Amino acid sequence: MSQHDLIPHLFRIEFRKITAVLCKHFGLEHVEVAEDIASETFLLAMETWKYQGIPPNPTGWLYTTAKNKVKNLLHRDQIFKTNVAQNLSHDITLEPAEPDLSEPNITDSQLQMLFAICHPAIAPEAQIGLALRLLCGFGIEEIATAFLTNTETISKRLYRAKEKLREERISLHATEAAIHDRLEAVLTTIYLLFNEGYYSESSDTVLREDFCHEAMRLTTLLLDNPQTSLPKVHALFALMCFHSSRFKARTSATGELILYADQDETLWDKTLITKGAFHLHQASHGELTRYHLEAGIAYWHTVKEDTHEKWEAILQLYNRLLQIEYSPIAALNRTFALAKANGKAAALAEAEKLQLTTNPFYYTLLGELYTGIDNAKAKDCFRQALALAKSSGDKHTIQKRMDEL
Repeated sequence: MSQHDLIPHLFRIEFRKITAVLCKHFGLEHVEVAEDIASETFLLAMETWKYQGIPPNPTGWLYTTAKNKVKNLLHRDQIFKTNVAQNLSHDITLEPAEPDLSEPNITDSQLQMLFAICHPAIAPEAQIGLALRLLCGFGIEEIATAFLTNTETISKRLYRAKEKLREERISLHATEAAIHDRLEAVLTTIYLLFNEGYYSESSDTVLREDFCHEAMRLTTLLLDNPQTSLPKVHALFALMCFHSSRFKARTSATGELILYADQDETLWDKTLITKGAFHLHQASHGELTRYHLEAGIAYWHTVKEDTHEKWEAILQLYNRLLQIEYSPIAALNRTFALAKANGKAAALAEAEKLQLTTNPFYYTLLGELYTGIDNAKAKDCFRQALALAKSSGDKHTIQKRMDEL
């Protein structure tokens, strides 16, 4: 791998690790110091490797450089010693101070960081931004693109969140009670991160696999820890496995969305489906959650056969999901399952009640339901969907359906 490809690759993987360990080392209130050191480490790598070549152990080089930068900061920067070092969140002596970049400590630091940024003092919309930046190594521009906003907005959001970390003196060492209380927020953050990847509203791409993979990686951290390896965590991971299994079949070579009915089943990842089934079984004990039900729905979508039994099972899972946690999108998706199980006429009556008039998928669904019943009405619904659609992939798919009519 060339330097041009290697440094971005390592940045994505190692920036988050170095940042998490340094936050644990200095205290979370000094998160920007940790980010600065991690960033400077990669800048030095770019400058040095350009002339000296890639070292035999690039990751080891980065870790050694980060440690040296910490030592230099503690020993030589008088401002840091005066204003920061004496206020570190835990006792630390200057001489032996060296970040522990061992694999176990990296894992512990990332898990602790995950629970810290999901502190109730941090706004929910900022939690996922912090997760993307500090735990996934995403740049400000990438985060801004994902949320259809500008870098200034994201920078301000992250700055306010970091100020909260300082003001509240949030510790990385969460108590068992805090872990229990914040787990739901942690799972929601990971779930939203996966969803943003699974259906990106960016105008250039429908699927951000890197977001999905990061969500699965963070869930794996929870599964590997005895305190958080709980049934609902297994259910969330199962849900992500089932959805991820269809990635290759979900978009065309040109990046356009391929609808479920048109997907090539041979491209589905059977290993991920099996893994999802295993974790769904592990989730079978304990309280029934939205993740259990959504995982069940996702499982049935890995069964290609278009049978009444399949759609009736999906319909019943949606019915239960809406009982325990109603959402307009779940209600919309239930309507499609209702059409497959009981026919378009029954589904149309339910769909019209939803009145999700600002949602392009609502009109897309109505267009599909009216097709074959009232094609003029179907085309009108597709036109409304097209006017509301945000991504180029959605617009292409809707236009294609209109052309077919």
